[in-house]
Amino acid sequence: MAPGWLLGVALGLLSVLGGCGLAPVYSGGSTGAAAASFAQIVVAPIPERSGFLVRQALIDRLGRTAADPRYRLEVELDDQIVAFGVRGDNSAARERRTLRARYRLVEAATDTVVLDATAGADSGIDRVSSNYAVVAAEATALERLSTDIARQITARVALFARTKATTP
Repeated sequence: MAPGWLLGVALGLLSVLGGCGLAPVYSGGSTGAAAASFAQIVVAPIPERSGFLVRQALIDRLGRTAADPRYRLEVELDDQIVAFGVRGDNSAARERRTLRARYRLVEAATDTVVLDATAGADSGIDRVSSNYAVVAAEATALERLSTDIARQITARVALFARTKATTP
């Protein structure tokens, strides 16, 4: 059980934060600004395997798209694997897989970019003697990075939707 003074401090902080206009981005659930905005977005095709994985993760997070979407989400990826940590036989001991995304939310009717931002994630991979294990580890890392990139993009789009909904 927390000491009484700690509970008092926590309640004081909550009252201060409540008065500063902070509100959950996903407030309103399926009828909130984020969900309504997500339904108006179609994700443009993204080339390569990394693009397929990111696009699928985005579609899973955004949900069903309306028949006539208002926005188009365009994503450009940079997927790199860099080896480092040299062993005695001059082979790499580790790799770092980096996935960076530049994404734009484009108003479909006017081709106006309303959001232009970046997201990035990376993962370390141990190089072992089995080539199969290394390839499997690289593929698993790409799947995790794709999900992380999609999470970052949808969070930023939700923030954009909430900001747009609260501005007159």
